[in-house]
Amino acid sequence: MPSANYVPIWVKEGLLLEARPDQMENFKNVDPRWVDVPWDPGRRYTVPWLWGVSGIGVNTKVYDGDINTSAIWLDPPAELVGKINVEPEMNDVLFATIRYFGGSWCTEDKELLKKVRDKLVEAKPKWLAMDYSVTERLPAGDFAAVYYWNGAIMRSRLANPDIKFGYPKEGYPIFMDSVAILKDARNVENAKLFMNFIMDPENAAMISAFAKYANGIKGSDEFMPAEMKDAPELVIPAEYEKAGEFLAGCSPDVVDLYSRIWTDVNK
Repeated sequence: MPSANYVPIWVKEGLLLEARPDQMENFKNVDPRWVDVPWDPGRRYTVPWLWGVSGIGVNTKVYDGDINTSAIWLDPPAELVGKINVEPEMNDVLFATIRYFGGSWCTEDKELLKKVRDKLVEAKPKWLAMDYSVTERLPAGDFAAVYYWNGAIMRSRLANPDIKFGYPKEGYPIFMDSVAILKDARNVENAKLFMNFIMDPENAAMISAFAKYANGIKGSDEFMPAEMKDAPELVIPAEYEKAGEFLAGCSPDVVDLYSRIWTDVNK
């Protein structure tokens, strides 16, 4: 289930089977938005699994100010210092920080990237953790704020209604994970059957209901539980729609620059 920015790399490296899901019976159910995608034009290799965003989760009993900003974790208010968790994902973290300074993803602007690096190094001591255990620790009160994936924050809110979700107005990354078949897979026909299964609206709704993320299959809404249909973590407000951007793959030189920043952040 590679994310969108990795699919072209896997294809180029010859790791994926050209399974032609576009010729499968249930392909007609794929939302047109997710058919001619940059990472797999026409969907010759992959089918949509789930998609989402990285955003802000805050316990409003601890902090009741504006949460639609990356300042929550980059310039945290006093109430949240030492109580923040940031996802340990280089691309998501750097994307939001670059946009916080008004830059564009895949930028090579050395001056801007120095600001990004310095801000992250400065902010990190104000965080409690860079951890994946959000669905347990946010509703339990171990974390008061997180920068993390929307589905996990929704699961946290269902366990603790004091949790609220925010969309960073400066910019936030959008991701889609897709199902692909490895070129050396042994049970190719079964794998293709599973691809077709995923593209059935009722099955896609079942997957979304479990994981708490949106899918790319039209008609799945009617099979969704009520809590999914108007969830603030899944329905992006119009005022924040343009702030979201898909994480494209950057050039090797840019990846090297970003990796060096990430190394400094993790020291």
